[in-house]
Amino acid sequence: MTAAKAPTKRLLTLMIAALCLPPGTAFALVDTKPATESTIKANETVKASLPFNDKQDFTDAKRGFIAKPDTLTIKDDKGNVVWDLEQYKAYIGLDKAAPDTVNPSLWRNAQLSMQYGLYKVTDGIYQIRGFDLSNITFIKGNKGWIVFDPLISPDTAKAALAFINEKEGKRPVVAVVYSHSHVDHYGGAAGLFSTPEEREQAQIIAPEGFTEHAVSENVIAGNAMGRRAVYMYGALLPRNAQGGVNGGLGMTTSTGQPSLILPTKLIAKTGEELDIDGVKMVFQMTPGTEAPAEMNTWFPQHKALWMAENTTNTMHNILTLRGAQVRDALKWSTYLNETIETWGDQVEVKFQSHHWPRWDNANIIDYFKKQRDLYKYIHDQSVRLMNMGYTGEEISEQIKLPPELENFWPNRGYYGTLRHNSRAIYQRYMGWYSGNPSDLDNLPPEMVGPKYIEFMGGEAEVLKKAKASFDKGEYRWVAEVLKHLVFANPDSKEGKLLLADTLEQLGYQAESGPWRSVYLQGAYELRNGVPNAGGTNTASPDTIRAMPPSMLFDYLAVRLNPEKAAGKKMTINIDFTDINEKHSLNIENAVLNHSTRYADKPDTTVTLTKKVLDDIQLGQTTLEQEIASGQVKITGDAKQFSEFVGMLDKFNFWFNIVTP
Repeated sequence: MTAAKAPTKRLLTLMIAALCLPPGTAFALVDTKPATESTIKANETVKASLPFNDKQDFTDAKRGFIAKPDTLTIKDDKGNVVWDLEQYKAYIGLDKAAPDTVNPSLWRNAQLSMQYGLYKVTDGIYQIRGFDLSNITFIKGNKGWIVFDPLISPDTAKAALAFINEKEGKRPVVAVVYSHSHVDHYGGAAGLFSTPEEREQAQIIAPEGFTEHAVSENVIAGNAMGRRAVYMYGALLPRNAQGGVNGGLGMTTSTGQPSLILPTKLIAKTGEELDIDGVKMVFQMTPGTEAPAEMNTWFPQHKALWMAENTTNTMHNILTLRGAQVRDALKWSTYLNETIETWGDQVEVKFQSHHWPRWDNANIIDYFKKQRDLYKYIHDQSVRLMNMGYTGEEISEQIKLPPELENFWPNRGYYGTLRHNSRAIYQRYMGWYSGNPSDLDNLPPEMVGPKYIEFMGGEAEVLKKAKASFDKGEYRWVAEVLKHLVFANPDSKEGKLLLADTLEQLGYQAESGPWRSVYLQGAYELRNGVPNAGGTNTASPDTIRAMPPSMLFDYLAVRLNPEKAAGKKMTINIDFTDINEKHSLNIENAVLNHSTRYADKPDTTVTLTKKVLDDIQLGQTTLEQEIASGQVKITGDAKQFSEFVGMLDKFNFWFNIVTP
């Protein structure tokens, strides 16, 4: 290989690595413990405080049932299991009481989410639930199906289409509608089509901004978000009463390779109408709510309202635990009020991409108002307390929902929670700084841990006191104390095991599916170390192909190591001949900038097509093959180019979280 070829291959390899995460696998927890008496009492308190005698959700979750497969295990074309509801069916059922190790409210949500199969929402509208994290919805047109939100994996979407065609008659898919830009609402689209011709003939409809957000999400901060997603979604936890029970929005995520079929039609404004295959649709744009690009859909012929993910049967996240930009709770409530004002006097059924529908106008409006007021209350009261001088931590400790909101089952914190959502409101307005000077330049955990332990009398004394507090059920306090001990001495086996036991009990008490997963994953890693396999593949082949070069260069800029780049100056031209784009990369002041203005005197020039770059990234060809064929051309200073590649960091996905 020539000097020019070697650094070029390294650069493209790094581009690939930047976009790929390990495939999802499962592992078993070891040394799990039973629920303590304190946890049992805490869960009994929950059971006594909520209206468990209200069975309306169970009636609604079963309403319109048509059929379900006796077993639901879905495999890809290579025989790999991508979805398995049988694991959950083994221990979750309507006839099974909540185990001591599961919050009874979360258990109730899991029981409801296990109502799976094909359902009739109203005349001409069907849903298949329980085939993935989200629902897939089929609208019957004159000749074919209009599909809303086709799940995560093509394999699960394909299975759902086959099932409804078996039960309701085979029909082609004439259109697909993506309600918003999260992968569980578009990733399975490729599974709906048997041939390229079918795919080309179908309309693909999405809200304005969909592609940008679908592609960009998890790219810039993808490594950190992906690692934290392991904690949030519980994908690696075993399916049992001591592990994964429910994800809040559904059971969990499928593990197939997501697709991305780009939209052919973008909806840009509220009130825009479409008539597809005899089905009339009116759209309401709701950007900046649950997703940066999202829309609701009104079906006037059916008096049915599709709510995307703007209303579900849970309190949603204002800020996800995996990390993201803080959502606008005030705007969210405003759009829900607009929904009420626009269709409130007409709607007879509302349905959405998770959970089960709700019927009857008065019932629906009551629901909309309570979901609207949920987000408005969290916003208004968090800001009120903020303006009284309270910090995010203090607000989360004292904010309470009024009974009419708190005891409404769809407002319970199965996914988002009042505690972390109120902190998110504070963060949106005030940022990370509490206002206390002591917090302005406070020490990081690795430095503060040893000091805390020293001041508290040493490791042995801290452990003695922590055990006593554990026995009293003071798990939040024990978690705080032992966090410092573990960061002071990561080799403290006794400290890590006691902290693991503590997090485990907090998980058993959690009403939120993500909170349970976070605690139990933390317990696993303290007991067994950081895993080296599993996780989430956020960059599917379709996503890579849809990603513009500028987005890739933004990510390379994030990876530039400032110490290695200090004092360096260089310019690299990259010419994508098929898309007629020329980019210039400039390194100066330890910063990588990129521009579409070609540099006159670059140090190095790389000429290729975007398609070739995509093929190389996806492993469909090699750099050597493309250089030999003349598809990739390298000119200029190979030494400079090699030096540039050496400045780029490669992120370790499995970085530590609960240990230094």
